[in-house]
Amino acid sequence: MLKSMTGFGAGRARVGDEEVSVELRSLNHKFCEVKVRLPRELSSQEPLVSKQVKDRLARGSVELLVKRQAPTASGTVPTVDLGLAREYVRAFQELASELGLPGDVAWSQVANQPGVVRLEEKGVELDSASQALQAALDQALTALEKMRQVEGEAIYADLDARVKLLEGWSKEVAQLAPKAVQEYQQRLTDRIAELASGVAVDPQRLAQEVALFAERTDIAEEVTRLASHLEQFRALMASNEPAGRRMDFLVQEMHREVNTTGSKSQHAEISVRVVAMKAEVERIREQVQNVE
Repeated sequence: MLKSMTGFGAGRARVGDEEVSVELRSLNHKFCEVKVRLPRELSSQEPLVSKQVKDRLARGSVELLVKRQAPTASGTVPTVDLGLAREYVRAFQELASELGLPGDVAWSQVANQPGVVRLEEKGVELDSASQALQAALDQALTALEKMRQVEGEAIYADLDARVKLLEGWSKEVAQLAPKAVQEYQQRLTDRIAELASGVAVDPQRLAQEVALFAERTDIAEEVTRLASHLEQFRALMASNEPAGRRMDFLVQEMHREVNTTGSKSQHAEISVRVVAMKAEVERIREQVQNVE
């Protein structure tokens, strides 16, 4: 079944003290292009997340935004400098000894000294953060793929209707082709009779002219190739593999056959159908640009 290249997905996961959220947005692109925005402390994970996306998506321009939730509201935790605290205790005891004061030192006195207790950004637990990131990304990719599949079903329905139109018009053109030759023969016969004013017309010469016209306007090959392209196109629509590029190529081939049919044929009814077919092929081409 077809999949669209546009979609959105989000995921969130927590491992230990590390919580990570991921958002994915994808748009149309000829190849699979991944743009990753990671927190500085998780920048080493970029190759891994890019590979994880490319393993799941064949085409599309994908924007990946990763956010790491701070373990505290401010993002910082208190840190104690034990070495400095010991020095303060030693200094207080030495001062008390010199001045003959009580030597007991309260912990609060030490803790209130500059530099003993300070706020620092908590370091990332890389293993836990990496696991949380992979789990959140897996959730986001699953949601993204689901949306792309839903949109792909809508694209399938639209393409199916347009291909049916092309198939119908192609059959009509094939049926009209012999009629065009017959009408040309009749017109030529009537015109010669009118100009000859009763003079006998060489049947062999007339047959040669009709044969030349039939050869110049023969669209059997184009109609056959177009039918083959439409059949292959339907097979790709039903495939479970990404088929957007091959479908785009087939649409170009369809356009070529329809154009050639229009340039060869000189029949008004065929020309009307060729114009409609050109418009429909162009609409198919636009829709195929959305297919993965």
